[in-house]
Amino acid sequence: MSFFSKLFGSSKPKAAEAPQKEEPVLYKEFLIRPEPAKADNGQWRLSGYIIKTIEDDEQDDLERFYLRADTFPTREEAIDFSLRKGRQIIDEQGDRLFADGEASGRA
Repeated sequence: MSFFSKLFGSSKPKAAEAPQKEEPVLYKEFLIRPEPAKADNGQWRLSGYIIKTIEDDEQDDLERFYLRADTFPTREEAIDFSLRKGRQIIDEQGDRLFADGEASGRA
């Protein structure tokens, strides 16, 4: 590492700073992938994707993004509550989430 990089900091993101992708969790016939977002106040915002896998090779999987105003002090709490919210959305709406047939959208 050069002298100036040490003095002023490196422009390369550290591994810990890189966005982490969570593994999807199967719930009923859907996948829920929590994706908490860093909020302005330094906390974590509840968000994620609900994915419906399509067996047809010619069509992509369908996904719906959800984002809520709830914030949490840790990423782990945000992941936990993002999974809970995803389950709740699936229980309330199920296949109606994807009734429009669009590949992506908001829940």
